[in-house]
Amino acid sequence: MPIESVINEVRNGSAKEYTTRQKHKRVCYVVAEEGEDKDRIAKEIREMPYYFSDYDVEVHFISSAEMERDHSGMAHVGHVFRNGETDSNEKYSMEFAMRFDSNPSFTASIMAAFARAAFRLYKEKNFGAKTALDIPLSYLSKKDRKELIKEML
Repeated sequence: MPIESVINEVRNGSAKEYTTRQKHKRVCYVVAEEGEDKDRIAKEIREMPYYFSDYDVEVHFISSAEMERDHSGMAHVGHVFRNGETDSNEKYSMEFAMRFDSNPSFTASIMAAFARAAFRLYKEKNFGAKTALDIPLSYLSKKDRKELIKEML
C-alpha cells in the first residue's frame, strides 16, 4: 500500500529519495491452519527477503470465508511519478495511477499483450532481445494502428 503522505510530498514536487519502507507498506492476509503458531508465521512473513523484509508489514489472520469473500480477487493499487525539469529549468510532473480488481488478471493481460507484440515483430523479421521500451505501444493492442489513431488521437 502506498504511503499517502509520501504521495502528497511527491505530488507537491519533492525530489528527495525515499526508501522502500518510506514509500510503501505491505498488508498481508493469512488463513492459518488450526493450531499453527501465528507469531512464527507473522515473523517469517515480515522477514522474507526480497519481498517483505524491506517494508513495514501488517499481518492479519482471517478465516477462509473472509479470504474468499474479501480478498480472493487480489486487488492492487500503485502510483508512478516522474518529476523533472526541461532544459530551460521549467518544472514538470507526471503521475500514473493504477487500481486493479485482480493483479493476477492484469499481469496475465500484460503478458498476452507482449506476446502479441512479439508475434508482430516476428512477422516483420525483427528479431533479437527487446525491452519494453523497444516495443511500439500500438503493437500491444488487439486493434490495428489505424483504429488506435482514430479512437485515441
